[in-house]
Amino acid sequence: MAKIRFFLGIVCFALFSWYSLPGRNSINPAVNRAVADGEKLLQIAKKELGVREASGRNDGPRVAAYLRYVNIEEGSPWCAAFVSWVFGQAGYSAPRTAWSPALFPVNKRTQQVSPAVVFGIYFNQLKRIAHCGFAERRDGDWLITIEGNTNMAGSREGDGVYRKRRALKAVKYFADWSSRKGGEHEN
Repeated sequence: MAKIRFFLGIVCFALFSWYSLPGRNSINPAVNRAVADGEKLLQIAKKELGVREASGRNDGPRVAAYLRYVNIEEGSPWCAAFVSWVFGQAGYSAPRTAWSPALFPVNKRTQQVSPAVVFGIYFNQLKRIAHCGFAERRDGDWLITIEGNTNMAGSREGDGVYRKRRALKAVKYFADWSSRKGGEHEN
C-alpha cells in the first residue's frame, strides 16, 4: 500500500509540477500572443464600462469619440463603433466600421470562444446581425460580455457600455480580429 501511495504521489507531483514549469506557456508563442492581445483589448474595453450617453440619443463625449473613429456622425447606433474603437486603441488598423454585420466576414469567423473575440447577435426582424460586443469569458452556457450601446436589459438600443451575461445560444457568430493573419495589427 505504501508503494502505491508513493507511486501516486510521484505521478501527481509530475502532473502538477509540469503545469507550473517556467517557460511552459512559451511552447506556442502564437497562443501566448493571442492571449496577450485579448487581455489588452479587454483592458481597454473594461476602462469604458460605465460610459453613458448624455441624453439617451446615441450622444455624449465618449460615444462621439467611438463614432468619430469610424467617421459616423453623433446620434448613430454605436455598438460596432465601440468595438472598432477598442481595436484602434490597441493598435489595430481593422476593424473600423459602425456596421455590425461587417464585423463577421467568413475569414474572421471562429467557433472558439476566447477573450476579446467579437460576438454578434442576429435579429430576425432585421434579417441581419444587429448587435455586437466583446466576449470576456464563457461561463457554462453563458457568455460574459463587454458591449456598447446596450443597457441593463440587454437592448441593442441602449444607453452605455455594460458588462452583460448572455445565453450562448443567442449568439449567431464569433469573429477573431486579434489574430495576426492578414496583418491587421500595427504594433
